[in-house]
Amino acid sequence: METIFDTDLDKGPANYVPLSPVGFLIRAATVYPNRTAVIHGDIRYTYAQFLERVRRFASALKARGIGRGDTVSVLSPNIPALLEAHYAVPMIGAVLNALNTRLDAPTLAFILEHGESKAVLSECSLNDVMGEALKITKNKPEIIVDIIDPEAPEGPRVGTTDYETMLDAEGDPDFRHDPPVDEWDALALNYTSGTTGNPKGVVYHHRGAYLNAMSNALTFQLNSRSVYLWTLPMFHCNGWTYTWAVTAACGTHVCLRRVDPALIFPMLRDYKVTHMCGAPIVLTMLIHAPDSQKCEFPQRVEVCTGGAAPPSAVIAKMEAMGFNVTHMYGMTECYGPSTVCAWQPEWDDMPLDQRAPLMARQGVAMVALDGQRVADPETFEDVPPDGETIGMLMIRSNTVMRGYLKNPTATAEALKGGWLNTGDLAVMHEDGYIEVKDRAKDIIISGGENISSLEVEEVLFRHPHIMEAAVVAAPDEKWGETPCAYVTMAPGHEDALSAQDVIDYCKNNMARYKAPTKVIFGPLPKTATGKIQKFVLRSQARDL
Repeated sequence: METIFDTDLDKGPANYVPLSPVGFLIRAATVYPNRTAVIHGDIRYTYAQFLERVRRFASALKARGIGRGDTVSVLSPNIPALLEAHYAVPMIGAVLNALNTRLDAPTLAFILEHGESKAVLSECSLNDVMGEALKITKNKPEIIVDIIDPEAPEGPRVGTTDYETMLDAEGDPDFRHDPPVDEWDALALNYTSGTTGNPKGVVYHHRGAYLNAMSNALTFQLNSRSVYLWTLPMFHCNGWTYTWAVTAACGTHVCLRRVDPALIFPMLRDYKVTHMCGAPIVLTMLIHAPDSQKCEFPQRVEVCTGGAAPPSAVIAKMEAMGFNVTHMYGMTECYGPSTVCAWQPEWDDMPLDQRAPLMARQGVAMVALDGQRVADPETFEDVPPDGETIGMLMIRSNTVMRGYLKNPTATAEALKGGWLNTGDLAVMHEDGYIEVKDRAKDIIISGGENISSLEVEEVLFRHPHIMEAAVVAAPDEKWGETPCAYVTMAPGHEDALSAQDVIDYCKNNMARYKAPTKVIFGPLPKTATGKIQKFVLRSQARDL
């Protein structure tokens, strides 16, 4: 039924422009052309220079035939070239495929084939693996470019030119681009970690990237004085969209090739860093860094962490070192952060032991999220907000992926019922905050009782001599399965505990039936983003 507002009030170029995060850089360069946008070792780029480099990059790609819907793959640490790719590639309607730097050659080759990459840029220190990947790729990319980082030793070459030469010789500093044909156009292609079979290609669009970046900027309180340290890989959900959020706020990007406390602490001090992100392992690395690597810095540093909830002991130690920790939740399928444990005023004066469990919850919807719920995955009925009844966390938003590339079956399963089915088991609290209890595949069912691996890990992390812990199910003849704990001891305390000591400690600090029956000491397998690979541990536990 038409209304009076449906006549002669149409969309047009004056009142409708497709949303795209590329516009953030153009605005920043207009408003703050001389402000430092990017720091990388001795290199400094102002926003005006940042935009000029991006225009050169975009125009060079376009001149080589790259255009709308073409995939451009980049294998690089957190250096300016990868940050520039987040603007130059979508500027011409192409699709950025930022590659995980820890993948092996066969997996890289699969991604290049599956994503039909037409251009590849690879940083020279990673060219050994990229070279192998290109050898076994059936349909070779048309364009191969080496990235030479002055902050790294020179590595082998696989390209026909290098990045800086291409910008200088082929780039147009005055290049002007058109907005995307449609804000639903693909902007990025990110591959999930495949635990079984090949990884799935998650497709982002311009609208979602724009909205999630704005949501992050608002939630993390970024502004033009913010200095953001790149401790989070830019390839991971496009740096949780902070590649665009920091620019939207006109802040400063500080590049970091590798996560190393010996580098991070001086950078916090020297660059007056205000914000950073990372998985809980990054927090743990900072806490357990040798005193010789640590240094004082006068400012409070805001840290957003995702993945597993930070244990209370981690929160306490980070606060003591000068950090404020905020817990977020998200997935590759929803552009990274989607929920945040928003701070409540009444938490200000709470002692840590009361405050930490509240801070560790996944929290409430971020501003760009349309809705979140905890529901039965079969009936889609919401669970009661009692903090106990477990259901699946589901979210709905403009910041949910378009789907999985060339995989309609997986897309339909993930988006069934009109919600992104996250696969995370959670409870809803009376105050509207959600709390993830486990991945559906990680819950331990022992003698008919559900045991949350995260709950056991929280207890283990409280022990002063335990640096990292992961708990998975191990087969048990009597109970079906019981918890098995994999533990990494803190430096200097490697021999402080026996397996029985750990088991007794858990029994004294939680319901005895939840305590692990097996304890394995040693380093834990992790993804490139610092997430513990529980599927590896589950496989090991089956053979114990």
